[in-house]
Order: sequence, then structure tokens, then C-alpha cells
Amino acid sequence: MDTWPTVDSGIFKATADVHCFSLARNDGSSGFQLLGGVYRFVCQNGMVAGETIGEVRVPHRGNIVQNVINGAFDVLDGFDLIREQKDGMKAVTLDRDEQYAFARSALALRYDPSDTEAPAPVTESQLLAPRRFEDRRDDLWTVFQRTQENLTKGGLHGRSRSGRSMSTRPITGIDQNVKLNRALWMLADAMRQMKS
Repeated sequence: MDTWPTVDSGIFKATADVHCFSLARNDGSSGFQLLGGVYRFVCQNGMVAGETIGEVRVPHRGNIVQNVINGAFDVLDGFDLIREQKDGMKAVTLDRDEQYAFARSALALRYDPSDTEAPAPVTESQLLAPRRFEDRRDDLWTVFQRTQENLTKGGLHGRSRSGRSMSTRPITGIDQNVKLNRALWMLADAMRQMKS
């Protein structure tokens, strides 16, 4: 069901393409979930597309295997739209102020902006900082990828509520990761639509 991007032999070349992600609990307490998204091999970011694209839920009853297979084909039908949105994001260039507005909105998705006693432990500029040379571009797709990676991978140095030095934690919970990634995708897609 999953397809994996290839890596060129010799010089390392990273790619990102659309994939089908599956989620399920081992104990059968929830249904099987199939999501369309983008998987970036170099940093292993699992970007889940917004709620409107390629999501299928299969309950644990009836002909589960056939329902999962049918669901996978339904998710595949949304891949062209995901690629189209990704290409549209690559075609949009963001100036510095727009990049900071995007990062500020992303911080609000991760940290409660109404909690004045516990502001976000990191800044917009930290979210926008590239972790590798090829991520220094100013197109919406790259800004989106940098922001997403810095929010989900953690390791950014900041200040805790008490003012002590701390490092942000990675998001390890699947539900929290999917929720944040969907919201980021929707934010980026809204920015793409505004700029187009």
C-alpha cells in the first residue's frame, strides 16, 4: 500500500511524494484510518494532507480486508489533488513578513496563544530556520516544510514558563501529529490560495 521514494546511489538525493498512510489501534478499539499525505524521505516528515483530501475510515466490522482495499483506492484518487496543491505551494514565493506570519500562525497551532502566562517557548525565526542547505528557499512549500519539521521534530532551544532554558520536545503521539500536520497543511493551502 505504501510506496517509498528512492534514493539515488552515490550522491544522496532526497525526494518527497504522495503516499497513503494507515492508522489503526492494535486492540481493535477504533477503526482503520487511511490518509493521503506527503512523505519527505530526508527528514522523515509525515505530512498529512488537510481534512478534505483522501481520508477513509474503516470500522472493525464486516468485510474489513475488502473495505481497506477499497479505501486505499479512494485515497489514491486524491493523490493528484495533493500533488497539485504541493506544486501550487512551490510556485508561491513568500516575502519575509509573509514567512513570519505563517510561522506565527503555526506557533498558535502548537502552543496556546491565549495563555499569556505560558507563551510559546520558541520564536517564529526558530521555526523558519532551515536544518539543511536545500531548505533555504523562500517558496511556500519549503517554508511549510521547515516550519513543520521544526515543530514536530523538537530540539529547538527556548525558555520555559519559569524562564529556564529548555529544549522543545518532538511530537510522538500519532493523534497529535496528525492533528497538527492537518492544520499546518490547511494553513499552507489557505496561504497558497490567498497568494494565487
